[in-house]
Amino acid sequence: MQADTVISTRIDAVSVTVYRAPDRAAGAIDRNWPGGYALVTETRTVDLPQGESVVRFEGVAEGLMPETAILTGMPRGVREKNRDARLLSPAGLVDAYLKRRVTLRRTDRATGKVTEQDAILSAGPTGGVIVRTEQGYEALGCSGLPERMLYPQAPKDLSPRPTLSVIATSDRATRATLQLTYLAEGFDWSASYVADMQGDGSRLDLMAWLTVANGGVTGFADAQLNVIAGQPHRQPRGDQPRPTGGPLRLTCWPMDITSTHPRWNLFPVEMPPAMMADGAQEIMVTAQRATGAVLSPMAVAAPPPPAPVVAEQEDLGDLKFYRVPVSVTVAASSQKQVALLRQPGVKVERLYAATVSGALDAAESRPMTLRLRLQNRKDDGLGLPMPSGRVAVFEQVDDMRLLAGEADIGDKAEGERIDYDLAESADVRIAVRPTGSTRERQDWTIALSNARPFDVTAEVTIPHDIEPRPKDMERRGNAWIWRVTVPANGKADLTYTRRLPR
Repeated sequence: MQADTVISTRIDAVSVTVYRAPDRAAGAIDRNWPGGYALVTETRTVDLPQGESVVRFEGVAEGLMPETAILTGMPRGVREKNRDARLLSPAGLVDAYLKRRVTLRRTDRATGKVTEQDAILSAGPTGGVIVRTEQGYEALGCSGLPERMLYPQAPKDLSPRPTLSVIATSDRATRATLQLTYLAEGFDWSASYVADMQGDGSRLDLMAWLTVANGGVTGFADAQLNVIAGQPHRQPRGDQPRPTGGPLRLTCWPMDITSTHPRWNLFPVEMPPAMMADGAQEIMVTAQRATGAVLSPMAVAAPPPPAPVVAEQEDLGDLKFYRVPVSVTVAASSQKQVALLRQPGVKVERLYAATVSGALDAAESRPMTLRLRLQNRKDDGLGLPMPSGRVAVFEQVDDMRLLAGEADIGDKAEGERIDYDLAESADVRIAVRPTGSTRERQDWTIALSNARPFDVTAEVTIPHDIEPRPKDMERRGNAWIWRVTVPANGKADLTYTRRLPR
């Protein structure tokens, strides 16, 4: 006896908790396929028949990991679960109809005459589509005429949306409220900071945005959105194939016709339910053209948007959990931004930094790096967990707000130092030169110069042992930190001895 099929398409409630890409310490999110993952929890209601049935959960995340799926609420549990990886789309249809018969429909530009002919799909969809007709082999989209392929029917094994199917059993017909929880790849998030320097340069106003990316074809409407900051331990896992689907990317041979006629790319179209039924029918995949919208004068004069919603931070063991306090839509193939924090009047120190390196050319000086330093403590206006991300620093020059520089930062806990290394300064320079050496020691001189019309603070990192042990320097890891005030249009020098390893 064949099991009944129950199709679930409606999600009653959903929560999406996004984890950052484990190997992306800095830099932008991969827009094509984000390298992080998400924990998705869906609540659905289904009507189960008596006996065994196949329940198909349509509209799950595209990167769903089937081995992580947990389903609760089934009367007698689940016997089997499968991820249906083939999607109904132009590329999916080509893949399903390889070595099978289709119909080519072409329209003559001059006369408008429509012609149809049978063809066999010989190759595709990766790298283009090759069809065989009575005239021979040709590449789809290279004839110079508007053309499209017609399929006799939709293959039964193609799903219009990513689907997880399970086999379940019920003693009686019942309506069940189910909770489906799973991990899915193709998500990521990052923090983007905007710092506006105040007039005297001693304080700044800090704003952070939480950017969440969903690279899959499935969107989640009215979701409870959360993100996790930190690096939870995750076992290595091989790359999983993405569901087949998407638009066709047609490739023509390098002949004159390809340079004088446009390519006719094929894109997915919405299919009415009647076209998905069994039986002989015509399924068409055609091109779609986007239309632009014109704003009316009333739309241009619309009131300003409301203040952004700020995510709420909570502790989760050694990790940080950020909860967006309102429902949001995590749309497919898109990014969304939510305010992460607002901290006005944060105390900041401006200094110039450099690190001594044995590879330096001793004959020439080099510019030092402008560094803005924040102390992540409440007394300085912060005292908050700061997820890793990128900061853009702006300064006010006369009546203009100008970008002073950008920098990447790692995760910073409360109490840690935060450095923004913005740009090299040609006015504040460092030169390191040897002044003598033996088999046991090397003598060095560090010379700093300041061409600016005011005093500056410099910080030089010396990453080796100094003899004798300095009493007026900070020890930071295995390095010594030399801090000095370089006077306006002046210089500062340091001579030290490096002890060589025996």
